[in-house]
Amino acid sequence: MRRGSEAPAWQAARQRRSAWRGDIGVAARDSGERGRATPGGTMGTLSPRAVLLLALLAALRAPPAAQGRPNFLVILADDLGWGDLGANWAATKETPNLDELAAEGTRFVDFHSAASTCSPSRASLLTGRLGARNGVTHNFAVTSAGGLPLNETTLAEVLRAAGYSTGAIGKWHLGHHGRHHPTARGFDYYFGIPYSHDMGCTDTPGYNVPPCPPCPRHGAATSAADKECYTDVALPLLENLTIVQQPVDLSSLTERYAEAAARFVRRASDSGRPFFLYVALAHMHVPLEVTAPPGRDVYGAALREMDALVGQLRRLAGPDTLLWFTGDNGPWAQKCELAGRLGPLVGAWQRTRGGSPAKQTTWEGGHRVPALAYWPGRVPAARSSRAVLSTLDIFPTLVALAGATLPPNRRFDGLDVSLVLFGQSDVGHKILLHPNSGAAGKDGEIEALRLAQYKAFYTTGGAKACDGSVGPEERHQPPLIFNLDRDIQEQEPLDVASAEYRAVLPVISRAYAQALEDIATDNISVADYSRDPAARPCCNAQHVACRCQAPPAASLDHSAERRATRLCL
Repeated sequence: MRRGSEAPAWQAARQRRSAWRGDIGVAARDSGERGRATPGGTMGTLSPRAVLLLALLAALRAPPAAQGRPNFLVILADDLGWGDLGANWAATKETPNLDELAAEGTRFVDFHSAASTCSPSRASLLTGRLGARNGVTHNFAVTSAGGLPLNETTLAEVLRAAGYSTGAIGKWHLGHHGRHHPTARGFDYYFGIPYSHDMGCTDTPGYNVPPCPPCPRHGAATSAADKECYTDVALPLLENLTIVQQPVDLSSLTERYAEAAARFVRRASDSGRPFFLYVALAHMHVPLEVTAPPGRDVYGAALREMDALVGQLRRLAGPDTLLWFTGDNGPWAQKCELAGRLGPLVGAWQRTRGGSPAKQTTWEGGHRVPALAYWPGRVPAARSSRAVLSTLDIFPTLVALAGATLPPNRRFDGLDVSLVLFGQSDVGHKILLHPNSGAAGKDGEIEALRLAQYKAFYTTGGAKACDGSVGPEERHQPPLIFNLDRDIQEQEPLDVASAEYRAVLPVISRAYAQALEDIATDNISVADYSRDPAARPCCNAQHVACRCQAPPAASLDHSAERRATRLCL
């Protein structure tokens, strides 16, 4: 349901942004970041099946742009650190394909996820609206009966109405029960897992800290020693409404995503329509089951596997496709050596007090993410943009490029950044709001914001670090303010007695109050976070952990899967 007025969508907000731009006549710059790494490295050894798949992908032609409209491929990584991209951080050597994309496209060094945890970030990407507006303020569960509110319009719904074939592959995490399923939210085709790959047991458990056990095979499921491990319900793999495998074989998931993408693009090509393909990777989160080459760590091996998949997807997409790669939030620091790399975004002020400055927090390491755009002949090559951009911008930008219209009677936090994509501008957001995402403060509330090069915190703390510490939740009034141009590590807030602090505080306070008022007077949705055990995806309730077939088989071949499929209600 919605509340609030039916005020015009953009005009007042843009006027206010112009006023703020005049108040602080400084351009946002990004200092302290490392230079681009030289693209390099080699892809890991591929199986014969993967080599055959690569040949298939190279032979396929993506559908030509229909009536001048491009195809869209949006790739969203999970819990990827800003320093996990070699083009961002020279010490990273496992991303030759992504580094090649950066060399042949545009790299955004000041790009941010709309939230610092899974479901809110994904909801904002697909609606162009913060969780304070679209209602998704924290993660959905295995037993969630609800999901992204049904009165929110998704990017897939807009593009499908404009004549696009729409597909989603990978992690959904926006509600899987009933009308919250991807195929009910604008996607013609879906293949993937309904939530994170560690939210259900498997026979081939990936890596975790602490490790989680495989699915039980006989008798009743038993609770794992660690509350973060799931044993009651196996992780399902869905194709549209059908469970095709439960539990998922994580060791083959990457290859199956590539195959599903090839099927979708082939069907779109046959239809003659342009396509929108949203690929939400299982990587990185905690690593899938991978074999680390000698001398390489597990996380690095998983990162290389993810990079190889991105390379396959790029070759599949074809030249008439805008490819936009980014992440849903920063790395999961409490997972220690299985977490991503922050690069320079170390949140030094928080680290001295204990706790994490990464995922779930509003420190730069929680929401500043790698981002690349690639579109031969349209997006400039070998360019680094310092525009302040967000995953919120993907919705309005793709809608504009498709020649479609934004949904009425609601306001959007994202901008049409087509001019930035095409190298004609380097101006993005003057103000960017960072919602609480599971650490300190109430989920979804706005208690941190960016204004030009300044970052203000009204709340800090509350996220668990690798060493087990959780920084104390602290309220700041007046707020902590950092100048990111000088202090990308967020080490030393401005002295409240300094002339700089006294000059910028009134501007930040006014912008903050106006932003909150803008949200409060918008049409706001409310998500259903109720839980029902009947909502859990279950292939066969008669088998332990909902297995699609009984033991002793450790994995399912495709023919067995077809015999074992069950409708996911």
